[in-house]
Amino acid sequence: MAVDLLLGLQWGDEGKGKIVDVLTKDYDIIARFQGGPNAGHTLEFDGHKHVLHTIPSGIFHETAINLVGNGVVIDPVIFKKELDNLEKFNLDLQSKLLISRKAHIILPTHRLLDAASEASKGKAKIGSTLKGIGPTYMDKTGRNGLRIGDLELDGWKDKYRKLADKHEAMINFYNVDVQYDLAELETEFFKAVEVLKSLQFIDSEEYLFQAQKEGKSILAEGAQGS
Repeated sequence: MAVDLLLGLQWGDEGKGKIVDVLTKDYDIIARFQGGPNAGHTLEFDGHKHVLHTIPSGIFHETAINLVGNGVVIDPVIFKKELDNLEKFNLDLQSKLLISRKAHIILPTHRLLDAASEASKGKAKIGSTLKGIGPTYMDKTGRNGLRIGDLELDGWKDKYRKLADKHEAMINFYNVDVQYDLAELETEFFKAVEVLKSLQFIDSEEYLFQAQKEGKSILAEGAQGS
């Protein structure tokens, strides 16, 4: 069975989340496949307005499985806030929400690096949302990043520290005034990671391959505009 794909072909804000919400009843799996938490898919379910930044837009539908795919970059702190907002709806997130082991994690230093890079550009700045998304994708393409699957390994904090130290050296290289307390940021980050680890991590490529073989319907949900 083919995978249906929903993309934004303009500059974003085309109403993708609402369209996915309408279509979800026709699909077994809603798979978010790229983008970061600067996206905000707004939808209304049972009279409640919701804004989802990372979690796929099918999360309120009873039968839909929601997959955060390997092309997504995840900020554990923002993700935890989304989960906290969903608590009152008694959703079975353990079975309904799956995360690819290959999805990359936005570190606190990614956000700081984003801010330092933007500040160094002066009038030539690009208008970054400063959520660390660009630097995380740079680490992904450079094969240096921390992935969801790393959280299952005993030594993941060692890998985290090496990457964070590298980021701090890069921040210093920009030679701009970026004030921060990394220890404070890390306290919130590590707490959020523990919440993230309570969810189900999967090999998403194999999962979707088997789902196709079983004839399940899949909708790939895009974020941001093209």
